Order: sequence, then C-alpha cells, then structure tokens
Amino acid sequence: MAYLRKEKETVEIGHSLNKVWAATSKVLKDLDWTVEQIDDAKHHVRAKTKTRFMSWGSALLIDMTSVDKNTTRVSVVAETPVTTISSMVDFGRARQHINVFLAALAKQLAS
Repeated sequence: MAYLRKEKETVEIGHSLNKVWAATSKVLKDLDWTVEQIDDAKHHVRAKTKTRFMSWGSALLIDMTSVDKNTTRVSVVAETPVTTISSMVDFGRARQHINVFLAALAKQLAS
C-alpha cells in the first residue's frame, strides 16, 4: 500500500520577491529537477525531483510571497510517495529535498 510522506518548511529570505523568484528558476535548472507547473503571477512552482533506486521522486510545491520590499517568504512542501517496503529505506527524503532546494537557493542568492 502506498502513501505520501509530507514535509513543509517556511523561511523568510532577506531579498526582494523578484530576485528570489528569478533565482528559483536557476536553482531548479541547476538541480536538474523537472518543472511541472509554473505561475509567474502567483509565484508558484510545482517541481519533481528525480526517481532513485527503491524510491520515487518527490513533488515540491514552492510558493513565494512578499513580506516587504526586501523580504520574501518562501514556503516549500515536499511530498514523497512510499510503500510499506520502500518506507524502510526512505530516510527523510522529503526533508532532504527541501533542504537541498533551500541551500541551493541561498547559494544562488549569495552569488
């Protein structure tokens, strides 16, 4: 039987919404994750990570909102399907994918 493991992280980044939004596209391309849906007006992205041995890829839902002119709130939700068997080797992949995305985004914004 399959079910979803879901993780969520919300962070505030000290850059403008436009700068963070532009960096997001570069990050997803660098990570070689598939962009399934993108809404520039709502600052929403649905991306998919690569499938690995004994596990499916995670779906990431990324939403951004402006807190003020120099602060952006980024919300990332990762959902990874697992089965009873694959859950034994899934060592927090959803959380790992969120952390990888946020670290890559921070690195892109710092450059």
